[in-house]
Amino acid sequence: MIWGRKVSSTVIGLVLVAICSASGTAFPDRPPAVPPSPPHANAATGSAAPTVSAVPTASAAPSVSAAPTASAAPGGPAGALPRPGEVGRIRARAGEALPVVSAIATKRKVVFLTIDDGWEQDPGFVRLVRERAVPITVFATRDAVEARGVPDPTAAGGRYVGAGKWSYFRELRDAGAPIEDHTLTHANLWRLGPDAQKHEICGSAKVIAREIGRRPVLFRPPFGNYTGTTLRVAKGCGLSAVLLWTASVQPGGKISYQTPDKRLHPGDILLLHFRAHLARDFRILLDKIERRGFALGDLSAYLRAGGVRLPAPSGGVPGNPPVG
Repeated sequence: MIWGRKVSSTVIGLVLVAICSASGTAFPDRPPAVPPSPPHANAATGSAAPTVSAVPTASAAPSVSAAPTASAAPGGPAGALPRPGEVGRIRARAGEALPVVSAIATKRKVVFLTIDDGWEQDPGFVRLVRERAVPITVFATRDAVEARGVPDPTAAGGRYVGAGKWSYFRELRDAGAPIEDHTLTHANLWRLGPDAQKHEICGSAKVIAREIGRRPVLFRPPFGNYTGTTLRVAKGCGLSAVLLWTASVQPGGKISYQTPDKRLHPGDILLLHFRAHLARDFRILLDKIERRGFALGDLSAYLRAGGVRLPAPSGGVPGNPPVG
């Protein structure tokens, strides 16, 4: 009888093993048949825990994430995209040849990151932008990129001044960042006549087209200084809008506001520079933006939605049609 009970127990055990195998149940000491998906790396920090969400999701701040409106072209950044009817019309003021944009007219809690010049070329920053899909727009100055002359004192002291030349900016381009016009020499355009301004602006556009393979469509005047002549010259050089800013980011990730209340506002355009420790400061900035409940936006998409004539994004994704 004891032997019979042993046979019965063995048979029952074999049956249970067969049932578990057929149902796909994993044993505790074996890996599952299909490994679980890795945690989603946040677009701003690359960590599993969200810090800055470049793509609005259901867990983001309510004012940002009512609908999933962010996407990315293949290999490009994932930035918040405008919702239908969200963006106000962007137009030139009376008598001006181009629109001058300091902020995007929206009530949504979204801000835009722009980076100027090009002195410090830290490869770690390119990796951060690429791996975390951070949407940025770059305004390159030829002399800074090519390390001509004396570096800007605020950018000096870094390890990578002029290190990558234009190849560094081609890497940023490949990471999805548009490379736009910021003149040849970072000249104060207030002091230049029409011919000299044309040399600075059109000359920069030609260099960028040659080195990057795409002609710039946006222009940022050095120091934010421009005249009516600047706007006419920029338009003649094939540019569609002049981009200024509403806040600048200082070393250490400190935000220097231009508004009396010293706060971020929906549609703000933030200005950074290619300086030493940019990758570190950038992470600090992203954390601040997240804590304030803002998302990072796709600046080009928002400009198109406002009617600025820009080329369609890369990756075969059609752009928004211009207004008017």
